[in-house]
Amino acid sequence: MSRKVIIDCDPGIDDAIALMIALFDPRLDVVAVTSTAGNVNAEQAYTNLQALIEFLDPPRRPRIGMGPGPRSAPPVDSTFLHGSDGLAELNLAAAKLHQTHPAEKLISDKVREFPEEITLLCLGPFTNIANCLQRDPTFASQVGQIVMMGGSLNGVGNVTPCAEFNCHFDAESARRVFHSKTTKTLVPIDITSQVTFSIDLLDHIPKAESRATHILNHILPFSFRSHRRHLAQEGILLNDAVALVALLQPELFEAVALAGDVETQGDLTLGATIFDQRTVRTWTKNMEVMASVDSASVKDCILRGIILAAKETAS
Repeated sequence: MSRKVIIDCDPGIDDAIALMIALFDPRLDVVAVTSTAGNVNAEQAYTNLQALIEFLDPPRRPRIGMGPGPRSAPPVDSTFLHGSDGLAELNLAAAKLHQTHPAEKLISDKVREFPEEITLLCLGPFTNIANCLQRDPTFASQVGQIVMMGGSLNGVGNVTPCAEFNCHFDAESARRVFHSKTTKTLVPIDITSQVTFSIDLLDHIPKAESRATHILNHILPFSFRSHRRHLAQEGILLNDAVALVALLQPELFEAVALAGDVETQGDLTLGATIFDQRTVRTWTKNMEVMASVDSASVKDCILRGIILAAKETAS
């Protein structure tokens, strides 16, 4: 049986690739996809999500939900890496809908419909999940598992010296999710960053034209250019695709049970993830954290997922 999944994301180049792989993986039943502000603002994230679903046209169309923007001004802007629209100025068309479904209601309704069966894959800031926890007291006990891309196990961030993007962007929501009585797996940035892709990734994109290759042939070269120009890096990371593999094939990672929290204050420490790893610990362990990864195998899984999506979307 396929696994029921809701994907919450902020597309985003790596979000788009993870979504593309998930929609055509026979092991997954993507029952809903929801947008959240992060790589782009809330409206653009929803437009990107809707456009990707419409263009890829998967055999089973998931419900789509729109999340709100952050409670305060976004602390960081990553459009320099993803393009002003988040998708490398791909300009996919999306039909104008008269009514949008609020993300937190859609997620809560699906979790209530399939109690303990839904896995939430969180690829962006945790705003929507925190809102679900606040909205519905039964949500925590009814959701099956939450797999989260975010945080840093070793204390080194990617948008500040000590904070990862998703946790920094909405630290209060990240803390609420960390503290929730849910089954959680965290895939931190220091693990996803071990899976790097060099420019020869472009050689692995199937030559036959398809809806997936149309997207890949645009967003991936853009990503390599932006990383070289702005970060002086020749390779790129597909953090969200690595988190998807952690959901699909957790045996490729080593997980450890830890007690984690998120700092919600501080000029230097906002969004930092803290884990109690003292010899004599006083915090209660509240999540699994991926602590090591078989990088070569995970990279192979991502490549195979891309190839399958290209095959399934061929004209």
